Amino acid sequence: MPSTIKDAIKLFEERKNVVATEQEKVELNGTCPAIEKMDATLSTLKACKHLALSTNNIEKISSLSGMENLRILSLGRNLIKKIENLDAVAETLEELWISYNQIANLGGIEKLVNLKVLFMSNNKIAAWSEIDRLAAVDKLEDLLLVGNPLYNEARDGNTLSDYRIEVIKRLPNLKKLDGIPVDVDERDAAKAARG
Repeated sequence: MPSTIKDAIKLFEERKNVVATEQEKVELNGTCPAIEKMDATLSTLKACKHLALSTNNIEKISSLSGMENLRILSLGRNLIKKIENLDAVAETLEELWISYNQIANLGGIEKLVNLKVLFMSNNKIAAWSEIDRLAAVDKLEDLLLVGNPLYNEARDGNTLSDYRIEVIKRLPNLKKLDGIPVDVDERDAAKAARG
């Protein structure tokens, strides 16, 4: 039997000797047995600014309504295939950590109007059209794509500098890409490439 969110919250409270509904950071990482489903119990976490659900078996992001203070959502190392059901936190979410999942398309990301940080290494992003979707998220300044087919292709073909310029061309507000600050030369090259 997988753990439920309710079980995981109870365990978190016992381990930390706290009341989860009052916590700004709720860590439900690597629950054993693993959590498979996000559920409405999360809506009780009104004070939560950082929700950590990494290293579980979650296949689907489900509604986070009631979590109006959520700034950081950590869902790394799960089985998530798409970015969905984030409407309730679209206004407040500033960081989405979703590395090591199964995401091949970024439909839905444009709703996250205040997103500044997107860590999504080791997913299945293979097309430049998916990077173009990120252009709608104009506050995005820190993007991690290492380990996606798009990145791996550039790395294997020894064209990482071209790849970086291509990403920066499409996302001119980026300050950091794959953990490395965007420098003036890259910015200039990207601007020239935009024409």
